[in-house]
Order: sequence, then C-alpha cells, then structure tokens
Amino acid sequence: MIFLLPVLAVLVSFAVVYVTKPKNQKNIQLLLAFSGAFLLALTFFELLPEVYETENTKSIALFILAGILLQVFLEFFSKGAEHGHMHLDLKKNRFPFILFLSLSLHALIEGVPIANDGTIIYGILVHKVPVAIILSIFLINSNLKTVYTLLFIGLFSLMTPLGGWFAQNVEFVSSYANELTAVAIGVFLHISTVVLFESAQNHAFNLGKLVVIILGIGIAYFL
Repeated sequence: MIFLLPVLAVLVSFAVVYVTKPKNQKNIQLLLAFSGAFLLALTFFELLPEVYETENTKSIALFILAGILLQVFLEFFSKGAEHGHMHLDLKKNRFPFILFLSLSLHALIEGVPIANDGTIIYGILVHKVPVAIILSIFLINSNLKTVYTLLFIGLFSLMTPLGGWFAQNVEFVSSYANELTAVAIGVFLHISTVVLFESAQNHAFNLGKLVVIILGIGIAYFL
C-alpha cells in the first residue's frame, strides 16, 4: 500500500489540474514552502540519524554531498522542475525524454528510503503534490500531444515506488541501501533548501510563508 501512495499523489494531482485548470499559483507556492520545510525537517529527524548509525561517517557524508551534486546536475536538464520551476519549450511531436529521464532519476532515488523508513513517505508525498501540479499545468498548457502528456505523467508516477521496490527486492540495490539513502538525503537537502530560499524572494517578509514553514517543521517533529 505504501508504494501506491506516490502513484496516487501524481495521478490525482494531474486529474485535479486537468479538471480545474487553475490560474492562480499563489497557493501552490505556499504548498511548496510547506513541503520544503516538511521534507527538510523529516530528513533531519528521520533519515540523517539512521544513515549515521554506520561507523564510517565520513563516507556517508561523501554520499550526501554526491546527492547534492547529482541533483544540481539533474537540474541542468529538468530546469528546476523538482522544486516548482518549468522553463522549457516542448515540441508538439516529440516526447520530452531529457526532462522525463532527469525527473525519473530524481524520483527513483527518492524512493529508496521508503523501503526502510515509513515516515519519510509523508515528506515525499507532500513534496510530490505541488511538483506534480506545476508539472501537470506545464504539460497541459504546452504544445505536447495529449498522448505524450498522459504517458509522461503515468510513467513518472511509477518511478518513486519503483525505487522503493528496487531497494527491497534487488540485491545489489539493497546491499547499498544505506549509501543510496545518503544520496537521497543529499537530493532532499538540495531540493528543500532551494524551495525555502526561493520562498523568500527579494528578501521580502511574507507572514503566510513563514507560518507554513514553521507548521511544516512542527508537524514533522511530532510524526
């Protein structure tokens, strides 16, 4: 059941966008800020203590840094879609393989910790919903064929559960689960901090975003 939740998060988000066709993205930005704080807090509360139970703490730190660098690299191709930015011009008759591969690799990695930590799934879900909404808005409003849009969303929704399944059932992946979780931590740290920094654009005080950030951290603490 836990592997089904990320699929539903993406598909339901797409369905809501397809039906309602939202114009105002202010509330989505608040949800992004909440998701960034929530995911960051869960990463500190749940994942970091787990991976640092190993003796070789310096190697774990290297994998976390590798995760940060990997996410920076992926964003050269996704253009920041993982934290709510879409700056691409899609061709009508071409499936966007580069965007799909970069987002899928991100989703596969974020699925690895699900196999050993049930709580982090909530952070992933809260992160996935606003990203899926923004991605759906972009794909629906682009020149992309409808069949490509549906294929993109359908396959993308499977990637996070697939990462968790690999971690549970593929011996090579499961044997390096701790290291791969450290890579996922790096990805989460980069994504969540970028979202939080962007929520304070121009260094202007925004009470609404401050409240949802505090709320996200508070809820994560009590889970």
